[in-house]
Amino acid sequence: MAPPKRNRRLVVFFGCAVLAIAGVILLITALRSNTQFFHSPSAVTRADFIPKSEIFRIGGMVVPGTLKSESGTHHSFSVADFEAEPDDKPLSVQYSGVLPDLFGEGEGVVVSGSLDGRGAFVADKVLAKHDNEYVPKLPQNGT
Repeated sequence: MAPPKRNRRLVVFFGCAVLAIAGVILLITALRSNTQFFHSPSAVTRADFIPKSEIFRIGGMVVPGTLKSESGTHHSFSVADFEAEPDDKPLSVQYSGVLPDLFGEGEGVVVSGSLDGRGAFVADKVLAKHDNEYVPKLPQNGT
């Protein structure tokens, strides 16, 4: 027969192990539902593209000459790969909202959203990217 202290220690050890396993399972389940996959525009425009989740992210460069704004808050533009090949097709993006200050044609962008039935990407969020040399504009009055 084992001493009572030893039995108590085993129960506490296995109880902590069960709680730790349950915590890890809950964490993995929560992270899985909030995961957004990142794709390139050329991968999304391929005929055999199947998204792994309904909402995903795309990163690339805004194609110069494609930005069109209607009524100030509805925007459409095309995004191409950062290092596009000649046969890569840009992806058409639709966005309703205010664009970030650093957003512009020929600049890097990350958009988050989903594909519509016509193959256009409907963005929920637009994030402008900049290089490590970014310096914000100084105020005009010097303050």
